[in-house]
Amino acid sequence: MHKFSIQVDPLTGEKFIDVPYKGHLLVENPLFNKGSAFSEMEREQLDLYGIFPPQVSTLDLQLRRAYENFVGKPSPVEKFIYLLSLLDRNETLHYGLVLGHLEEMLPIVYTPTVGEGAKTFSLLFRRPRGLYVAANRIHLIDRILESVPFSNISLVVATDGERILGLGDQGVGGMAIPIGKVSLYVVGAGLPPALCLPVLIDVGTNNEELLQNPLYMGLKHRRLTGEAYDNVVEEFAKGVKRHFPHALLQWEDFGKHNALRLLNNYRERICSFDDDIQGTGAIALATMYSAITIKKEQLKDQRYLFFGFGQAGYGIATTLVTALCEEGLSLEQAKERIFPVDKDGLITQGMAADEYQQPFVCSRDMVGSWKCRDKKKIDLLDTVANAGITVIIGVSGVAGAFTDDVLSQLVKNSKQPVVLALSNPTHKSECTPEQAFKATEGRCLMATGSPFAPVKTAEGLRVISQCNNMYVFPGVGLGAMISMTPRVTDQMFIKAAKAVAAMVDKKDLARGALLPDIKDIRKVSENVAYAVAMEARDSVLGIRLYDGEMRTVIRNSMWQPEYLPYRYNQ
Repeated sequence: MHKFSIQVDPLTGEKFIDVPYKGHLLVENPLFNKGSAFSEMEREQLDLYGIFPPQVSTLDLQLRRAYENFVGKPSPVEKFIYLLSLLDRNETLHYGLVLGHLEEMLPIVYTPTVGEGAKTFSLLFRRPRGLYVAANRIHLIDRILESVPFSNISLVVATDGERILGLGDQGVGGMAIPIGKVSLYVVGAGLPPALCLPVLIDVGTNNEELLQNPLYMGLKHRRLTGEAYDNVVEEFAKGVKRHFPHALLQWEDFGKHNALRLLNNYRERICSFDDDIQGTGAIALATMYSAITIKKEQLKDQRYLFFGFGQAGYGIATTLVTALCEEGLSLEQAKERIFPVDKDGLITQGMAADEYQQPFVCSRDMVGSWKCRDKKKIDLLDTVANAGITVIIGVSGVAGAFTDDVLSQLVKNSKQPVVLALSNPTHKSECTPEQAFKATEGRCLMATGSPFAPVKTAEGLRVISQCNNMYVFPGVGLGAMISMTPRVTDQMFIKAAKAVAAMVDKKDLARGALLPDIKDIRKVSENVAYAVAMEARDSVLGIRLYDGEMRTVIRNSMWQPEYLPYRYNQ
C-alpha cells in the first residue's frame, strides 16, 4: 500500500505529493487526477501528453465549468449523481466545488437527497468507493483491509445499512451514508480524503423489496442476528485495530437494538463513537444552549418531551442529563425533567421498554393525578399539557406529529417554547416551521433536522437553523485524531456542544438562529476540535501541548482543496 503524505522539499521549501503512477493509471485515480490542470512539466514527467486537450486549466476555471454543469441538472437526484461522478473522477475538484457552494450543495451531498441515493444505490453504482465487508467473506478481513489504497487511514465510517436516515433497512445501499459522511468530514473539518475510509458491513437485509429485486447488489438473505452478527462485527473491529491502530472508527446508522450495544462494547477498546447517539445529543444540546440564552433561563428551568425514543432520543436525553447535572441537579432530578413518548404513548412503569429506555421510564405515581383522555395511553398532547412541557423534541420520523393543538399548548406553558422537529428527510419532519410559528403566534424557538427556508413572521424574517450533526462530528473526529486520545468520552461531546453554541452571536440569536451559519463550518470544526483536544489533554488522555500550540496544530492539519505539484515515486 502507498502512504499518502504532503511533503516539503528541504531545499526549496516547496510542498509536493509523491505519486506512484504515471499516464492513464494516474488520471484514473480520483485522488491524484487533476484533469486539464496538470502543468506542462507534469505532463512531460508523468507521461500525460495527448491525454488532455493542450490548454492547461486552473482550478478556478475547472470550478466554473463544474458549477455550470451542476446547475444545469434538472433535479436534486441528478445533481447528486453529478457530484458523485465528479468525486469518482477528481476528488480535489469535487471538494473545492462543494466547499465553495456549501449551503446549496450540502442538501445534495447529504440529507435529504442522499436518502434517494441509498434507495437506488444498486442502480446508481458506477465504480468502487470504500470497502464492502460481506459476512460470508469476514474470514478474509485482513485481505480486504489490505486492498485499501493508502496505509495511513485515520478515519473509518462504518454502517450495516439497517437504519438509514428515516428510511429503514437499505442493505448494501446504506453505503451512500458513509460515503456522504466522509465527504462532510473532508468539507467540514478538512480531513485529507486519502485518509478516510467508508465501509459497508453487509450482513444481509430484511427489506423484502431488496431481497426480491434481481438488480440488488448485496447479500440476498435475511440479516444475521445474535452471535453470528456479533462475530462479523468483532472480526471487522479487530481487523481495523490491527491495520489502522490509530484510526477513529465512527459507527453510523445501525439499528436501535445494536447501536448502543456496539458503542458500549467497543468505546473502551478502540477510539470510536456513534454519531447518531452522541453527535445528535451534542448538536441538540448546542441548540438548547442558544435557546436558553434567548430565553434568559437555564437548562434546568425547562421540561423536555421526546417524541420518539430510539437511539437519537436516547442520545439527546443522556447528553441533556449530563448538562443538567453540571447545573447542579442530581441524576434523579435531571431525569425527572425528561418525558419520553413513543407510539404507545408516554413510557411509564409497567409498559414494555427497551433496556436503554429504562432509566427514563416515568413513574405511575407521577402521572397518577394527571387529567388525561386515556390513562392507559397518555398521548403527546396530554403529556405536553400535564407535564408543563417547554421543549418538544421530535425524533420519530412521523410527519405532522406536532399538531396545532400540541403546539398551541406549548405556548400556554412557556412564553418562548422550543420546538425541535429533527426527523429527516424533510417530508418526515414532525412539523414545518410555518406550522410551528402559526400555532405559537410566532413565539417559538425552532430548529429542524432537514433544511427549511426562512419564515416570515410578524416580527420579521426568522431563520430556521438545521440541527445538523455536521456542526459536531467532523470537529470531534479531528480533535480526537489530533490529540491521539485512545477513546472519545461523553465529556468531549459536552465541550463540543458548548463550542458550537459559543459561535452564535447576538445578531444571529435576534434572527432566530440557534446555530452558526453553515458557511462557517470550517471555523466551527476548528473550535470543536480544539475543545475536544483540550478536554483530552486535561483528562490525561491526549497529547500535551500548550493552548496556542494545539490551536496551531489543528489549523495546520486541515486539508484544503488545491493542486500541489506531483513527483513520481515508483
